[in-house]
Amino acid sequence: MRHFPVFLDLSTSTALVLGEGETATRKATALARAGATIRTARVFSPNLLDGCAIAIGADAPDDQLTALATAARARGIPVNIVDRPALCSYISPALVERGPLTVAVSSGGDAPVLARLIRARIEALLPANLGDLAAFAARFRDRIRAALPSLPARRALLDRVLSGRIADLVLAGDPAAAEAALEAELAHTPTHTGIVHLVGAGPGAADLLTLRAQRLLGEADVIVHDRLGTEAVLDLARRDAERIYVGKSRANHCLKQHEINELLVSLAREGKKVIRLKGGDPFVFGRGGEEAAALAAAAIPFEVVPGVTAALACAAQARIPLTHRNATRAVTLMTGHTADGVIAMDFDALVRTRATLAIYMGLHALPHLHRGLTTAGMPETTPAALIERGGTDRQRLLTGTLASITAQAPTWSDGGPALILVGEAVRHGTNWTA
Repeated sequence: MRHFPVFLDLSTSTALVLGEGETATRKATALARAGATIRTARVFSPNLLDGCAIAIGADAPDDQLTALATAARARGIPVNIVDRPALCSYISPALVERGPLTVAVSSGGDAPVLARLIRARIEALLPANLGDLAAFAARFRDRIRAALPSLPARRALLDRVLSGRIADLVLAGDPAAAEAALEAELAHTPTHTGIVHLVGAGPGAADLLTLRAQRLLGEADVIVHDRLGTEAVLDLARRDAERIYVGKSRANHCLKQHEINELLVSLAREGKKVIRLKGGDPFVFGRGGEEAAALAAAAIPFEVVPGVTAALACAAQARIPLTHRNATRAVTLMTGHTADGVIAMDFDALVRTRATLAIYMGLHALPHLHRGLTTAGMPETTPAALIERGGTDRQRLLTGTLASITAQAPTWSDGGPALILVGEAVRHGTNWTA
């Protein structure tokens, strides 16, 4: 280890920043945020160091920077000259800040760009509101110390608090429930209710997950999942996490919806951290609203994590705009599921709005959709696209008109999840052919 890592308390100190320009301003801003009183100068003189606890040089002539470094070292004042490691007595790490929590990454000055890249990866892994958890722990520090004089006992409790359900509640924005759970822990009557995260898996491509979804997958005890487009998403989960398949496809339900609701409640009551992983977005034709209602009725804490819904993922990868100022300014999301062979849609209203229609699960109902739309006045020649396994590396695309798509779909499709787009905006896609 070439450099000893340390965090300085500058709240009552003076810091010298020599130089002018963007880098010097940025360094002064960072020092001020740490509580330092900032002394700036364009030209160095030794008296500028009087009373200083730290010095930084940037955006100044070489002779001025060298003089600053020499004088600061002679006085034992930590000095950093930006991009001049030979003149530095300390180096500035790349920082990740989450409230009172700070993570510093250093390459010893050898590869600062690499340090910044690593910082970016850490930024992606840590929740944006992780500082709330640190503040929560600080607020109860004295209370925990008084209740548990034994250091090993305190450490065991804090391990549970900072990595379990209480932390989940804080990060989910429910500090009152987190406080109640902590009080129960301290009273030796721990609650055994876990938490359920309703997570959108997007179209199935792992790199289209939200950062929050990725983090939760790595922490979950149990993953209750649908039929996903790929296994790459599930591969992000802990190796020891239990996986329960409850997937539904047309006319083939592994578990009925009320059974899934009951399963989520049961698992949470066992004290487990549960992810209900759903393709696309949980609240777009994913019955996430029904599951949320069931959890709320059972007093189970839950959080909804949105995902990239199929209409967005499919259209983006197929390079088909959902809106276009020369075609339409509206999009209608609808499902092609039928009840007793009938689609309960106001086709006249759909045609009248001239919106792009994004039809989920509509492949088997396409003849009904075709008949309803054309009867309501939509031309047979309206541009259309059929996108299968959209948003994944197995995506397939069939473009044409409402009439041609309806005719070709039965033999073209190989049974994968499909989305149908209908409307004039489809004509503006870079892959559209009539």
